[in-house]
Amino acid sequence: MNQEFHTLAKDLQTLKQLLDSRLESIAAGDQTRQKAGLPCFASPGTTPGAYEDFLRAYQPDAEERVILLLALVVHLQPDFFDTAIFQYFPQGADLPMLGGARGVHCRGMLPTGETAAFLVGGTDLERRLSALNYFGEDHFFWREQVLYLADVDNGEPRMAGRIVLSPEYESYFLTGKMRRPKFGAAFPAKLLTTSLQWEDLVLPPHTAGQIEHIHTWLKCNDALMKEREFAKRIRPGYRALFHGPSGTGKSLSAALLGKRFDKEVYRIDLSQVVSKYIGETEKNLEKVFSRAGHRDWILFFDEADALFGKRSSVQSAHDRYANQEVAYLLQRVEDYPGLLVLASNYKHNIDAAFARRFNAVIHFPLPDAGERCRLWRKAIPGTLVPDFDPRDLADK
Repeated sequence: MNQEFHTLAKDLQTLKQLLDSRLESIAAGDQTRQKAGLPCFASPGTTPGAYEDFLRAYQPDAEERVILLLALVVHLQPDFFDTAIFQYFPQGADLPMLGGARGVHCRGMLPTGETAAFLVGGTDLERRLSALNYFGEDHFFWREQVLYLADVDNGEPRMAGRIVLSPEYESYFLTGKMRRPKFGAAFPAKLLTTSLQWEDLVLPPHTAGQIEHIHTWLKCNDALMKEREFAKRIRPGYRALFHGPSGTGKSLSAALLGKRFDKEVYRIDLSQVVSKYIGETEKNLEKVFSRAGHRDWILFFDEADALFGKRSSVQSAHDRYANQEVAYLLQRVEDYPGLLVLASNYKHNIDAAFARRFNAVIHFPLPDAGERCRLWRKAIPGTLVPDFDPRDLADK
């Protein structure tokens, strides 16, 4: 067996032993065995691999590993539960304690929160209740968008929802690569990339110097936040305002920052975010913030005036809700732990409450004659010998 999957295979065997033990105790009517504890899972080795890397990073306990495996096993062994049930109940049986659901296209049983409670706690009420905590918003399964419980119909128990592995982590565990979110209504942001390099970016010295401050933060922030004394005094995240006319390098600077530090940059598509309906703008933005919070992405808000503009005096219910929208944005901007860049053509259009919270306000002016000359020289392929002097164009 490939060593990369050795730990995962062993853990799936342990999960199978646990499921067999629980089903056998039901078949035998043995209440004592139904309250038995969990088996021991092997410690992750040093072999590189998505599953082992995840175990080393988050160090989940036995109960968390059971829940993670429940989310993952249906992608690897669709008949995992049905085969085990048939072994102990060949004539079929109604097993409400086991939970489970059927999908539209998937023919195997899909585990639910009830399945997790049964495997984690058996009939032990205290341990069954503890399983609820692993699906709460404070748990890293939710914070890191690893897995979650699907919604249920009104009136049904929340734990009847299916355990769903997020598409990103499904891809990560199965292929070793984190899948990028697909642009659309569910994720209104597009990946911002560039084929250019830093030497292609032409900026005045003062602007370039301020960009270097962001470089320093990206380079040193992780180390600083690991120091307890610094972490207590430094607000997480870095907020920058890029302002200046169109075409002066704001978007390119953001893309190059991501390229230098191997971070994905997502441009928020305001056409998909801003809504005339009350509360919808916040919901659309939350789709981005909730997925970006622990992905170490750089978020880039182009033409940020549409979202972060000045608040108006309250003259109607619409004004009151619009101001609440800005207040929500202010809180989310402050809470974001990574680099967040707002770009605007006009600095004075940004609400003062946001302006006070920027770590850097960077002006991108129109290039002067010398900078225009450098831009022309970079735009002309080296294999061509122009019959004009770029300085003449730069002076125009």
